Amino acid sequence: MRWSKIEPAQRTYGITYAIRDIVVLAEQIAKTGRKMLYLNIGDPNAYDHRTPRQIIEAVYKAMLENKNGYSPSSGIKIALEAIEEDARRKGIKNIQDIFVTTGASEAIEICLTALLNPGENVLIPEPGYPLYSAIQSKLELVANPYYLDESNGWQPDIDDIKKKINKKTRAIVLINPNNPTGAVFSKENLEEISKLALEHNLVVFADEIYDKLLFDNAKHISIAALTDELPCITFSGLSKNYIAPGFRIGWGVVSGPRNLLEGYIDAINKILRARLCANHPIQYAIPVALLGDQSHIVEMNSILERRRNIVLDKISRIPGISLVEPHGAFYAFPSIEVKDDNHFAIELMKETGVVVVPGQGFGQKPGTSHFRIVILPPEEILSEAFELIGNFYRMYKEKYE
Repeated sequence: MRWSKIEPAQRTYGITYAIRDIVVLAEQIAKTGRKMLYLNIGDPNAYDHRTPRQIIEAVYKAMLENKNGYSPSSGIKIALEAIEEDARRKGIKNIQDIFVTTGASEAIEICLTALLNPGENVLIPEPGYPLYSAIQSKLELVANPYYLDESNGWQPDIDDIKKKINKKTRAIVLINPNNPTGAVFSKENLEEISKLALEHNLVVFADEIYDKLLFDNAKHISIAALTDELPCITFSGLSKNYIAPGFRIGWGVVSGPRNLLEGYIDAINKILRARLCANHPIQYAIPVALLGDQSHIVEMNSILERRRNIVLDKISRIPGISLVEPHGAFYAFPSIEVKDDNHFAIELMKETGVVVVPGQGFGQKPGTSHFRIVILPPEEILSEAFELIGNFYRMYKEKYE
C-alpha cells in the first residue's frame, strides 16, 4: 500500500509565535556551552520574581479541601465576584457577563471565535502581541493591522485606524499597557477609539493583563470605564500582575448594552460549556489575589522602574539604537538601524548568547527595525547584556550594513 503524507490544515500555515520560535535556536546554541542571557520571554518567575505566598496557599488549601473536580463553566462564584469588584474599581459599570478561562489567551481566543466569521477582520495593533495574529490565521480571518505611532509614544494611530475600518471589520484590539512597547494609552486616545467603535458598531477587545504594572506615576485607564454604551470585553489574569503565568488563569469581563450583546454572550457561553471549565482549584487564588494584600505590586513596580532606567541609560550610550520610554508592563522595544532585525537577533544570539525577539515578530511599519526585550532580569544581567549588545552592534554594522 502506498501512503500519502498527512497534510496539515491550511489555516496553520500562517501561525507563528516569534517569542517562542526564537527559543528553539537559543536551545541549540546553549548546548554548545555558551552562556546565555535571556531577555526574550515575559515570564517573571524565570528571573527573580516570586508568586506571593498567600496566593499559593489559597490553591493548596482548595486542593486539600478536594476542590479538584469540575467547576461551573464560567468559574466559581467567589472568583467571579472578586473579578467584578476589581472591574468596578477600574470604573467599569455596565457589566453583563464574567468568565474564568485557562489564561487570558483562552478568553481572547473564545471571544474572537464567538464573534468573527471567515473572511471578516479585527483591527490588531502593530506592534502587538503575536497571539492575536495566530488566532486570526486559525479562524481564517483577513489581516487588518493598524499601527502604533512611535513618534507619539507608541499611542494608537487614530488616523490609521480610521483608514482601516471597512464593512468586514467587527472589532478592534487594544493592548494597554502595551506588549511589546510598554506604552500606556492616554485618555484622549482611548476616547477617540471609543467614538470610532461606537460609530462603526465594533466590539473592543481590551487586553489589560498588565494594568497594575506602571511606572513614573502613570495612570491606567480602562476603555470600558469611559462609557456604558461601548460593547467591550476586558481581559486580565493572574499571570503578570500576580506573578503566576504557570497557573494559567485569566478572565473576561463583558460590558456594554445588554440588548446589543445578548446573542454574543450566548455564543461565548456555548464555547465555555463545550470546553468544560478552567482549572478548578487554582480559581481559589483569584479572590485572594485581587482582594488581598497588594504590597508585592508596589515592590515589583519599584524594581521594574529601576531596571527600566538601566535599560534607558544603556541604550542611550549606543549610537544607532534608540528607545521610546516604556511606562508600563515589563517590556522595551528599541528601534535599531539595521536592514533585517531578524538577522540581527539571530547573529546577536550566536555571537554573544543574548536572546532578544526580532521586531518583525510583533509587526512594525515597513522600513523600520526593532527588537523586544524584557526588563525583568536582575540589574547585573541587564547591564552585561547591553554591554554585549553595544559591542556586537558596532561589529554588525561594519560587517553587514
